[in-house]
Amino acid sequence: MTPAPRPPLGRRFGHLLGAYGLLVLTSLLFLAFSLALPDTFPTQDNISEILSNQSIPAVLALGAMIPIVTAKFDLSIGYGLGLAHVMTMHLLADEAWPWPLACLVVVLGGAVVGVVNGVLVEFARINSFIATLGTGSILYALTGWITNGARIVPGPQGLPAAFTDLYDSRFLGLPVSAFYVLALTAVLWLLLERLPLGRYLYVIGSNPRAAELVGIPTRRYVIYAFAGSGLIVGIAGVLLAAQQRIGNPSVGLDYLLPAFVGALLGSTAIKPGRANALGTLVAVVILAIGLAGIGQLGAQFWVTPLFNGATLLIAVGMAGYAARRQLRQRRTEPPRTLPEPATTGRT
Repeated sequence: MTPAPRPPLGRRFGHLLGAYGLLVLTSLLFLAFSLALPDTFPTQDNISEILSNQSIPAVLALGAMIPIVTAKFDLSIGYGLGLAHVMTMHLLADEAWPWPLACLVVVLGGAVVGVVNGVLVEFARINSFIATLGTGSILYALTGWITNGARIVPGPQGLPAAFTDLYDSRFLGLPVSAFYVLALTAVLWLLLERLPLGRYLYVIGSNPRAAELVGIPTRRYVIYAFAGSGLIVGIAGVLLAAQQRIGNPSVGLDYLLPAFVGALLGSTAIKPGRANALGTLVAVVILAIGLAGIGQLGAQFWVTPLFNGATLLIAVGMAGYAARRQLRQRRTEPPRTLPEPATTGRT
């Protein structure tokens, strides 16, 4: 058999630049801020603070990424984060639940919300933007009902030390929350890149009609994607409660835009043209470095939303270009055989 010809050098270079250009940019950005702020930026204390402050946005970005794999969007994640956050504080401070049970209930509740989103999108046939925006508004109403619009403040005894250690403790000299992000990234990478579940989700996202023709139960797997997103939102809510130690009913919305910026920008790295866990991690890192750097340079308060908004527009444009480029390459490649799905037919 004659081996397939190697692609031209320029094409290989373009692929490498598209896959790892964002990672190179991250390194250059860190170097630039280190040269501009040599006494404060490249220090262990600053790195630890960046990792600690950006761990929850990173977790939420990874959660937002999963429905994007199926070409759906979950706009309820910010509202869900706020509800999970105040619900954790309510169960601990007002109801005096044991903290492991409270955390478990909140995380499972997040998964239930995700299932509801998936059912609305797949069975009620409501556009994912509209469906998740509607459920998000309901979640925000529940948050206001639980808190009555006021903050939840623990009593004099405070929160259990074991609970706050979920966020405050350190491992190998770094915040333990950073290792949560790494572990979650590894799990999602395994699920999406190495298991049939991930292949089915990617096929659904790229061509749902083709997925149905080869026997992939698209409805079920889209619901899986939303459930996974909701589960991760619940985890992020628990961590946010351990970080802030008070229940703030309006805090979740501040995380919505950074989460989507990270998820969409991540689709331009490592695996250009499709959302992926490693790319999302790289995107979150570059956003964290950028925000920390401009903050230490003395930027005004309005620079942060300007940075997030501009980056979101750039991310969407780059993701669209990468997706079109990948589609053109697929048309010139021989078809690949999909793994045989476990079941056939729609459920």
